[in-house]
Amino acid sequence: MTGAITLLSSGLDSTVALKQALDSFDSVICLTFDYGQRAASIEIENAAAICRKAGCEHHVIPLPWYKDFGGALTGEEELPTPSMTELDDAVKSDETARSVWVPARNMVFLSIAASFAEEHELEHIVVGFDAEEAATFPDNSPEFIELFDKAMEYGTLNHPRIFAPLKDMDKEDIVRLGLETGAPMEYSWSCYTAGPVPCGECESCMRRKRAFSSVGVLDPLLERLGKC
Repeated sequence: MTGAITLLSSGLDSTVALKQALDSFDSVICLTFDYGQRAASIEIENAAAICRKAGCEHHVIPLPWYKDFGGALTGEEELPTPSMTELDDAVKSDETARSVWVPARNMVFLSIAASFAEEHELEHIVVGFDAEEAATFPDNSPEFIELFDKAMEYGTLNHPRIFAPLKDMDKEDIVRLGLETGAPMEYSWSCYTAGPVPCGECESCMRRKRAFSSVGVLDPLLERLGKC
């Protein structure tokens, strides 16, 4: 029997990664974090729906102190709204990444996941890290994964390993994989805001929009919400 802890934000990446985990491991437990992000309520709602559909145990982990850190995701700063052409502009992407950066977020999330993996004697921690986001978020990169795996060799007794099935993919690749595997993308929520429908303007919405457009299919979330 092999098992895994999955970091499930209900975003496109983590939703497709979860489907990969379900197809790869015998048991999967999902963690969703409430760190005061704008979209927390709808992320938790959609993550719960995904877990019900998948038959997964689901835990919501509150991290209330993050709300005191500021930034565009957890504070009152204005969210960046890059144009489609600016998504591939390195300078602009770095600016937007810094505005939505949450200090040490993935280090915190993975540390908590490591404790769950050790307590439940599970061998893997599943993440939706991908190459497109790794270009501007270093805590999505293969180097970060390798170093955190090394840290878990010393910081845990059972030494779980990170399972990052999307690490070499861009968003278009992820959409294609989600379609091929039947990932529940109709419940995936990428928007930085809490809805009730995606804003369609934040960087995460723009990257998602470009990916589905490139593949040539309607976004199943918008279809479910009746917005296509």
